Parts: sequence; C-alpha cells; structure tokens
Amino acid sequence: MGLVTAVPAFAKNSLKIVEHNKVCMVTNMLFPKAQIPVEVAGKTYYGCCQNCKKTLTEDAAARTAEDPVSHKPVDKATATIAVLEDGSVLYFENKENVKKYKAN
Repeated sequence: MGLVTAVPAFAKNSLKIVEHNKVCMVTNMLFPKAQIPVEVAGKTYYGCCQNCKKTLTEDAAARTAEDPVSHKPVDKATATIAVLEDGSVLYFENKENVKKYKAN
C-alpha cells in the first residue's frame, strides 16, 4: 500500500470524483482521455501504457490502495476515485469517505 502524505487544505477542498477509465491506476494520475482497460479476475483496471498494463496484470499490490479516511485497503476497480489539483488521485471506500476527507 502507498504512503499517505499530508495534503494541503486547499487541495482537499478541490477534490472531485472522477471516472475510473480516465485514471492510470499504476501512476495514480488522472488523464484527459480513456486509458487502457485491463481485465483481472472479472474486474476492470486502467493503465496508461503497456508497462502499466503488465503491472496491473501481474502485481496484485498495484490493484489496491489505502483509503485515507478509514485506512482500509480498497480495490481500485471498485473504489470511489477523487482527483487533487495536481492531477493525482486518491482511492476511497465510498463517497461518504470523500466527504469526510474534504471536511477535515
């Protein structure tokens, strides 16, 4: 699981929920266009290049993240994904945790 770092308050307030297919789930960045779909065990993940596609296929750790509110592991294919001002994304268990994150 990735390291959780401090996020400035202004960035938290600008969080917006985004579509899964616009996120590279290896680099954890939002892109303006749809990414490469990667099917693993009946779930769809997305990567920005062939290397990311390979990583998502072979590395289970790349398919999970830690919810910054609950600190529980979440599957990136089913997570609620929100983007920060810099284009990086955070993965949440649900929309309620996004609201909690913005409020803190």
